[in-house]
Amino acid sequence: MEYSYKFRIYPNITQEQQIKRTFGCCRFVWNHYLALRKGIYERDGKTMNYNACSGDMTQLKKSLSWLKKVDATALQSSLRDLDTSYQNFFRRVKQGGNPGYPHFKRKHDHRRSYKSKCVGTNIKMLDKAVQLPKLGAVKCRISKEVKGRILSATVSQNPSGTYFVALCCTDVELEPLPSTGAVAGLDMGLKAFAVVWSTPTIST
Repeated sequence: MEYSYKFRIYPNITQEQQIKRTFGCCRFVWNHYLALRKGIYERDGKTMNYNACSGDMTQLKKSLSWLKKVDATALQSSLRDLDTSYQNFFRRVKQGGNPGYPHFKRKHDHRRSYKSKCVGTNIKMLDKAVQLPKLGAVKCRISKEVKGRILSATVSQNPSGTYFVALCCTDVELEPLPSTGAVAGLDMGLKAFAVVWSTPTIST
């Protein structure tokens, strides 16, 4: 199964600058392709999917070389997130709910993050550190052993300025919780969807 580990990280000045640069590039990619997709739909009644945006971004990097200074998989993740936001929007429209059209991201949003995909060994745990793309070894407060195979790493910054990394891992075997001996049941009803009841454990 998949499991996520979240740790606090302590980037140095150079690493912090790179993280902020990646935040900015991912925000630019999101806003650029949101505006592009919105303009194409208003003009032609059509939309661009993820593959079309990804192909266009390859050409965009040739004219905007500063996009090459950050992790490429983080930019791809920004495109995927935008596409998912559009898919959710169209799904809600069909269901007659509140559509919630994708909105532009602001530079001074309180919470910022980006996700890097694990390719080879570009993301891995080290002794009291985690290796991340374009950052190298970042000091990390490791509170538990990371098990399984790492799929991605999400670097985030909360409103107070603290940095974290969330590692998404697969093939993680979790220890089953110890049995308490209690028996639980569910009663389905009309007034309440479900009522949970349990029998106490009897000691002998």
